Amino acid sequence: MMRHRLYCFVFANCIWFVGIAQKSDTLATMTVRGRLLPFRQVPGKTIVNVDAGITNAGATAMEVLEKSPGISISRDGTISLKGRQNVLILLDGKPAYVSGNDLVTLLNGMSAAQIDQIEIMDNPPAGYDAAGSAGVINIKTKKNRQKGFNGNLSLSYGQGRYPKTNNSLLLNYRTEKLNAFLTYSMNVTRNFTDLYALRSYYKADGKTLDALLEQPTYFRSDGYNHTLKGGVDYFISKKTTVGIALTGGLLDRDSRATGEARWMDAGGVTDSVIDTKSENKSHWKSGGGNFNWRTVFDASRELTADIDWLVYHLGSQQSFENTLSGPGGYAEFLQGNLPSDLHIFSAKADYAQQLHGDARFTAGWKTSHVTTDNVADYMYKQDSLWEQDLGKTNHFLYTENIHALYGNLEKKAGRWDMQGGLRYEYTAYEAEQLGNAVRKDSAFSRKYNDLFPTAVVSYKADSQNAFTLSAGRRIDRPAFQKLNPFVFVINKYTYQQGNPYYRPQYTWNMEVSHQYKDILVSTLGYSVTRDYFSQIFLTDSNGTIIYTEGNLRKMENISLSVSGQLSPFPFWSLNLEATLNYKKLGGMVWNDREASMLEINLTMNNQFRFNKGWAAEVSGFFNGRELELQEITDPAGQLSVGISKQVLQNKGAIKLNVRDIFYTQAMQGLTHFQQATEYFKLTRDSRVCTVSFTYRFGKLLKASPPRQGGAGDEIKRVTSGG
Repeated sequence: MMRHRLYCFVFANCIWFVGIAQKSDTLATMTVRGRLLPFRQVPGKTIVNVDAGITNAGATAMEVLEKSPGISISRDGTISLKGRQNVLILLDGKPAYVSGNDLVTLLNGMSAAQIDQIEIMDNPPAGYDAAGSAGVINIKTKKNRQKGFNGNLSLSYGQGRYPKTNNSLLLNYRTEKLNAFLTYSMNVTRNFTDLYALRSYYKADGKTLDALLEQPTYFRSDGYNHTLKGGVDYFISKKTTVGIALTGGLLDRDSRATGEARWMDAGGVTDSVIDTKSENKSHWKSGGGNFNWRTVFDASRELTADIDWLVYHLGSQQSFENTLSGPGGYAEFLQGNLPSDLHIFSAKADYAQQLHGDARFTAGWKTSHVTTDNVADYMYKQDSLWEQDLGKTNHFLYTENIHALYGNLEKKAGRWDMQGGLRYEYTAYEAEQLGNAVRKDSAFSRKYNDLFPTAVVSYKADSQNAFTLSAGRRIDRPAFQKLNPFVFVINKYTYQQGNPYYRPQYTWNMEVSHQYKDILVSTLGYSVTRDYFSQIFLTDSNGTIIYTEGNLRKMENISLSVSGQLSPFPFWSLNLEATLNYKKLGGMVWNDREASMLEINLTMNNQFRFNKGWAAEVSGFFNGRELELQEITDPAGQLSVGISKQVLQNKGAIKLNVRDIFYTQAMQGLTHFQQATEYFKLTRDSRVCTVSFTYRFGKLLKASPPRQGGAGDEIKRVTSGG
């Protein structure tokens, strides 16, 4: 019933939007000016202004993403954009370098109060890495460019079933010659996940039910995350700026699970019940540094350079206990220690020059070097003694180098705006799995190079209408963690395993869009991916499910999205985006399979501004049924409401919001295995009431007179590079 309320509410907004668009131009052009809107459409990208959303107060980066236009999140945290997975996540323009569960942990540990904007790009230009077949999401953290000493304090407390708090402090000091900044954030959360799974096993004919396995499991997790970032920009001259930024992070998370594995015959009669207990302790340490340089030679030429170094130490300790009571009973004990070290070095340089005839040329070079050392050390208990489980124990070493060159040309001619670019990337990696008494050493390596063209052509038909055509080729490389063939234990009957034969996938993206003023954007897109990345679920002879990933033959996706921004009344602004995707998949798993589905994604945000500093928000999203080759998830969504009040002479704000007010964000679906299926339902602590307080403080210095020439506004434009 609650879910139906959400669907009806979103549908009503859609109907209202269609009706209002048919009314007079007078109403349609009442776009709010001088106000920070939650979403903004510009050519080639969607911009999410995080602070503009009242319900973002106290949220995490992942929670902001899941209600952003065109984005959906799967049950394992995989991010999709317009129905397509493999999105490149950037933090301040730099790759996050972690994926899978590690990326989920990173985004869940990042406070929304740290984020200024989120840029969503379906088809980015050649200056961006070619990775990310579905597009690029760039999370831009806050930076203060006002002169003098100033800062921003954000405090929040949230209560769902369990409490949570997100807090941050941003300090900045800026003069004519120097800009110094320091940011600290703390995120403390307590969460739960209620997972119900019913696995059905079939006989060799694939139709006759043989046995049932029911697995209700309750997870409880406690975690905290501390992040510190600081740096200095020094303006050597009117033309040259250098900067250094240092970052550090500490994250601890303790997850405990209790449940049971209930075996039943085909008629539902219980055969045996195994009590299950597990614990997973995760401990992260990260540190990094950035050195950046920028020189503006004159009004038409500039050179920028960045050197980055980043280190992650990721530790995980697992313990499992499985107990069967009664005759023939037993107790199994398993422990795992999974440390991982990740070292990243990258350097890049970009040159830009304004040419005659309203044209601009940019070129660049980038190199990155990644090494990782992963250990999985498993022990089992035998006759009160712990012994090493050599079948699961693993030591995996991986080294990757990527070198890139690119050139891009932009040209304006009358009503035409054209951009074309070409990027070359060379990739080489080496991997080694160290052996033990039951497993031999093994090694594999690969080298390949590719060209990635991009092109964008825009035509401004008149003062109200513009058309854009874009196309580009992109690549996704398997995350190095997913090349590691070691086994990661989820529970007694479910394992996860890497795939050393994982190949990169290649995608062509094409889009045509129409923009009417700043009100309406319609986009029709087509993409085709070869060697498509997909989760693959296998079943062994003991009935254990093995989650792995591999390549399918291809995936085709046709999408239609419509986004609107209206202000029917001076106090009310509405943002709405609807996306339809037709997805078709095919490939070999244990047999040759094909699947297709029409998917829908809706995002809605209503902002209300009243007198005396009062404001309110009603926002929500809805994801229809979604498809992967072996899995279908049911519709889900949420509705959130919030109010805010400006205080302390508009320097502060108090916000109160409730996310997922009807508690409709439960995720459920059906997974197909070889001779087995599994129904699952996953519920999290998503209904949360949060109160937050933000305060801007400091003293501004008198602004200096504007400078002349190409470097005239350099100090205002410089970024820290962090």
